[in-house]
Amino acid sequence: MASKPSKKDVILECCRARGLERLGAAEIRALENDLRRRLGADVKISPSYVAHVLREAGKQVDYDDRFSAPSMPEPYSSRLRDLLEFHDLGSAEASLRKLDQVYRQYGAACDRRGADLVRSLLVKGKLRAASLAANPRVSAEKRAEKQEIATWFRIWLETPDLFFAWLELRKASEEFRRLFG
Repeated sequence: MASKPSKKDVILECCRARGLERLGAAEIRALENDLRRRLGADVKISPSYVAHVLREAGKQVDYDDRFSAPSMPEPYSSRLRDLLEFHDLGSAEASLRKLDQVYRQYGAACDRRGADLVRSLLVKGKLRAASLAANPRVSAEKRAEKQEIATWFRIWLETPDLFFAWLELRKASEEFRRLFG
């Protein structure tokens, strides 16, 4: 029995068949439709996933929504790729520390574009975490954790210079210990 091709493989195959190198919202919608035709109407697919697959494949993707990572030119793309993580509180804190370090390096070098890209990653992270926190299909414990992470991202975006002092106070608070141990 032949295995069913993955969504990623079908996206890339359909993109090649269409001869697409630069994609916007209309091309992404067309690829979503191709994917549903090939894999079935009930297949779960999002434009942000299609955009992510195509960016990873080196395509020029001019698409932005609250879930897709911003399009980044080099050398920013290589430096910032995979820095935003928030599987749990520990990975969120580690991610914030790395992103803060890069943000400060860009600031010291007067690289406004780099600093803005770091901020845009954190905005995306805040939106994604808030979305997960509001999703009733996610466990109550995980929703609370994602809401906490969204708050961390919001506070960093509002006051990056004070964030880590605030975070230490937050983690020492009775409420935090009660919620997260």
